[in-house]
Amino acid sequence: MVRPIDYAEGKIVIIDQRRLPTEKVITEIKDHRQMIDAIKTLAVRGAPALGIAGGFGCYLASKEIIDIEELRKAMKDIAAARPTAVNLAWAVERFYPLLEKDHRTDAFLKEALFIQRDDIKRCENIGLNGRGLIPEGANVLTHCNAGSLATGDHGTALSPIFFSHSAGKKLHVWVDETRPLLQGARLTSWELSEKGIPNTVICDNMAGSLMAAGKVDLVIIGADRIAANGDTANKIGSYPLSVLAKYHHIPFYVAAPLSTFDDKCPSGADIKIEIRREEEIRYSGDRQMVPENANVYNPAFDIVPVENITAFITEEGVRDGG
Repeated sequence: MVRPIDYAEGKIVIIDQRRLPTEKVITEIKDHRQMIDAIKTLAVRGAPALGIAGGFGCYLASKEIIDIEELRKAMKDIAAARPTAVNLAWAVERFYPLLEKDHRTDAFLKEALFIQRDDIKRCENIGLNGRGLIPEGANVLTHCNAGSLATGDHGTALSPIFFSHSAGKKLHVWVDETRPLLQGARLTSWELSEKGIPNTVICDNMAGSLMAAGKVDLVIIGADRIAANGDTANKIGSYPLSVLAKYHHIPFYVAAPLSTFDDKCPSGADIKIEIRREEEIRYSGDRQMVPENANVYNPAFDIVPVENITAFITEEGVRDGG
């Protein structure tokens, strides 16, 4: 399995996901500001992985900053680096009770390592609970990247796929490319191919025709925040997938740990949607793709209403959706 962020030999290291699939680059994160930059620029990404990154970011801040109020501010800056994924703020909140502790840095490191180990176990159980939903010979469609790269290990949406494959079940995965940053094409296909799981990358707007042709048996996505009523924020493009799946009577599953459920958020209407830089759409690498005088709108997420969700796959089992 691939760990996107880890503590190794006293150092915090990440796989720079901006460089995949052509290069696997390991980068050391030396301070909390560098961690914030890694989060904002998507060098590390994926809701559970952001929680782990937030934990290690707090640990790094505790090494750098002695004054409690300055440290508290640094922790708030870490939590605010990306607003939609609840795991980031959830992880940082766990460190506030440790601010007054003796040997604070040791306590922060212990908590950060616990968050990582806890997520690995949660994702393993998601895979074990969800693998029974994937029939033999299934064509599974997934969106964005919710595999090992997005978590501590195993993944959320990909975990049931990994465990089904390791048990000898034959399956095939349709991988949405996931515009504009191609996390599906670059990351999900890379992970699946590394494990020898048959997969085919498609443009995001091809999913409907595949469903109409009977070539999709189920959809599994991850989640960045799940409201109290079950409405789910995930990578932009998840909502139209849910509409297509409902129209074609195809099961639509959301795989996420319970840490992604936000009971303080009543519904999807209350979830803040991150608006990202226009350049992500205006350019493909160094090549300009949009006229200078054209406007660009780049929301990172959309909301899947609970009534479009067949079930949630969590570490504690499968619960019904809408």
